[in-house]
Amino acid sequence: MAVPRVSVVLPCYQAADTLPACLESLLGQSFGDMEILALDDGSTDATAEVLRHFARLDTRVRPVWRPHAGFVATVNEGLAQARGEFIARMDADDLCLPERFTEQVRFLDAHPAVGLVGCLVRFGGDPVRAAGYKAYVDWINTLGDEEAIALARFVESPFAHPSLMWRRALASRFGAFYEGPFPEDYELILRWLDAGVRMAKVLQTLLVWNDPPTRLSRTDPRYATDAFYAIKARYLARWLLARGLRAVAVAGAGRRARQRALHLERYGVHISRWYDVDPRKIGTVLSAKPVSSWSQLPAPGQEFVVSYVGGRGGRERVAAALDARGYVVGQDYILAA
Repeated sequence: MAVPRVSVVLPCYQAADTLPACLESLLGQSFGDMEILALDDGSTDATAEVLRHFARLDTRVRPVWRPHAGFVATVNEGLAQARGEFIARMDADDLCLPERFTEQVRFLDAHPAVGLVGCLVRFGGDPVRAAGYKAYVDWINTLGDEEAIALARFVESPFAHPSLMWRRALASRFGAFYEGPFPEDYELILRWLDAGVRMAKVLQTLLVWNDPPTRLSRTDPRYATDAFYAIKARYLARWLLARGLRAVAVAGAGRRARQRALHLERYGVHISRWYDVDPRKIGTVLSAKPVSSWSQLPAPGQEFVVSYVGGRGGRERVAAALDARGYVVGQDYILAA
């Protein structure tokens, strides 16, 4: 068999209801030089029958049967079996728009120094009942160029994971998905960016990212909020230390912000003080650090600030306040919430 340019790695578990539409969207791509590694992770519904049906229709569909082992083991087996120059990720409950692979392959061919490319995505859930998820989709769709993606990585993952395509050699060089008490897709992005992999996006909407109630990010404890903050602290600390920043100030002195920021000290980054706007906190000592007012913020270049202010609009307000004082994101401050 000829080696395809693109290997689609598609883990499937109890996916019989959504898998037909997913596979139809893949087989309907304008770019046809692909294999679809559809890995059935021990499903007990009709997933296997769906895969057999599509494999009979199109030889590019390559079912792989395995006992149930979970997402990480399953997707890593797909990566090990993939033969293509490029790896395209896909989930069984999402849909590709017809030009996705054409545009992503074109981008990677035109930008040989870029290792991974995503795209803009369309939210496929209920925008009212899942307003938080919809807001996240809107946010990642604002991150278009390499710099924006790299600087936003410590807020949340800057990509919808099923939208990704990357050069196959990256997993061999920097490691595939790791198993642990963290969101494995976010950890991979943080680790590869930390290793210097350049990441970008095609600025077209090429994937429908659905939001079923069974999505792992809704049901798996590895995707809990605290798990995100714990893993991002490891890579944020590496980023800070690589820039010679062994001490930082933190914007946000609330209990949750302090708990999340203090993870940094486990990795060798000392927190010198908190900055806050609450007059009840200013002048006190919390978690053994003094709380200062924003009016005490020094001139740019004298202190690096990491913002852990969350909540609706909080991140934007902090960024606007720091920008107004002449601070430059990535140089004088970074957002981490």
